[in-house]
Amino acid sequence: MILDSALQDRSVLRPKYLWFFMLSFSMIISISNWYDARLVLIFGLVISPGTLSFPLSFILSDTITEVYGYKNARFAIWIALLFNLIFLLFGQLVTHLPSPSLAIDNNAFDKLLTMNLWVVFASFVSYLLSEPVNSYLVAKLKIAMNGRYVGIRFLTSTVIAAFIDSIVFISIAYYRLLDIHQIFSMILNIWMIKSIIEILFLPFSIRITKKLKKKEQIDIYDYKTKFNIFSLHSTYDSVSNFYTNSEVTQ
Repeated sequence: MILDSALQDRSVLRPKYLWFFMLSFSMIISISNWYDARLVLIFGLVISPGTLSFPLSFILSDTITEVYGYKNARFAIWIALLFNLIFLLFGQLVTHLPSPSLAIDNNAFDKLLTMNLWVVFASFVSYLLSEPVNSYLVAKLKIAMNGRYVGIRFLTSTVIAAFIDSIVFISIAYYRLLDIHQIFSMILNIWMIKSIIEILFLPFSIRITKKLKKKEQIDIYDYKTKFNIFSLHSTYDSVSNFYTNSEVTQ
């Protein structure tokens, strides 16, 4: 029994750098949601600030799924949601605590922390729809293409997921503030910018993914994975690891 337990323990993969990518993913999600309430004008296009940072979450999700598997990407999605909720709820708690008379800047700080609930709700809904779709597509396309054409798979998954995210977020967050033409224009603008950012970062994400596989000696294929988004199971055994020392065909 002891020997069987030891062998089983060795068969479970133990990544060294996965924690860093999960932490980075959580931080990007919080940053994106925090600044999304303020619209900005970039090159004549009206966008939300999260448009510039949120694509990084897709890049990190692509990397986690490609190297560590869909189950770990799914776990990262729920972790990021949990910490984002804690971050936002604590901010609301702070604004409702009594303010001492000597704190002359508290009103300005409270105003800064007063979030538009529709924007927050829109962020959560679009996040919970787009991120699982992105990871699911990366995992499924990896199997369909036998691990080849990483760039095509990353780009395809992000373009589709970013389109879903843009439609859901803008439609919910700004439907009471903008007319249908402005909403449609913002959706296209945000989707285009997110796609361009993905393209610009593609050479880096491919290179990082290859180096990470070599460092970890892990290359997970989700042949037996159950893609239930509500599951928190995230462990893989060596049977799911198809890493070899040969170069991965791009």
